[in-house]
Amino acid sequence: MPRLLSIGECMIELAPEADGRLRPGFAGDTFNTAWYARRLAGTDIEVGYLTAVGDDDPSRRMAVFMEEAGITPHLAIRQGSSVGLYMISLRDGERSFSYWRSTSAARSLADDLSALPDLEPGDMSYFSGITLAILPETGRRRLLDVLSNARTAGITIVFDPNLRPRLWADADEMKTWIMKAAAVSDIALPSFEDEATHFSDVDVAATASRYADVGVSTVIVKDGSGPVLIRTADGDATVVPEPVTQVVDTTAAGDSFNAGFLIALLEGEDPSDAVRQGCAVARKVIAARGALVEI
Repeated sequence: MPRLLSIGECMIELAPEADGRLRPGFAGDTFNTAWYARRLAGTDIEVGYLTAVGDDDPSRRMAVFMEEAGITPHLAIRQGSSVGLYMISLRDGERSFSYWRSTSAARSLADDLSALPDLEPGDMSYFSGITLAILPETGRRRLLDVLSNARTAGITIVFDPNLRPRLWADADEMKTWIMKAAAVSDIALPSFEDEATHFSDVDVAATASRYADVGVSTVIVKDGSGPVLIRTADGDATVVPEPVTQVVDTTAAGDSFNAGFLIALLEGEDPSDAVRQGCAVARKVIAARGALVEI
């Protein structure tokens, strides 16, 4: 049975309803990808999530939520800790976030990590720049060592840079660790707008080249509603997404794209068809409110 293991932080989400009220739920970039992956995958694919949680009621509710969603939880329990919380604010379909995560147990997810659980050659593990950003330096080093060892053992490592400068001490720290993470990855899923802003890439090809130069074998450069660039050892290809007719909330657009893409790869699709599935999933997600919407 192929497996996809997502690694990161799941948080309590407060999402705005049409009447202005806030709806509580659970979400987070890599968890969103796991949640959509579970809905897209057949019964022959297992989806898991690795993080750390506390021993309080919100942490227990989160674990139950994962299990009810069909996601296999791999949770380190930290006594006296809890989970983080964030609130979404919307304006014209674009979102901004307010975070409360200083006591989040997920910051310690790599503290005692020695290997990726239950994965075998041919399986996938997925993480993001946010996963790295919330960890202390020792945790980042440990996580990248574990991922590097897994890659050597035949597990496909997938990385979304998901650049969030507010989570880092400064831009240089962010860029250094992002490229260290890319160097242990087989697949990278950068978003051009962010990469151009923080790495000064002049075009999508420059973004693809920077990741390929550190050893990433497949680079998928997302560019909003523009063409998606696919860089592999066979050369470059592009996929033009279908036009988007309605944008309600762009929360989890990239996360859901990643889910569609990765599940298609696990099901044997080539990168171009996998990108098309990712685009189709994201198009549905941005037409509804919140990070996790039924597709």
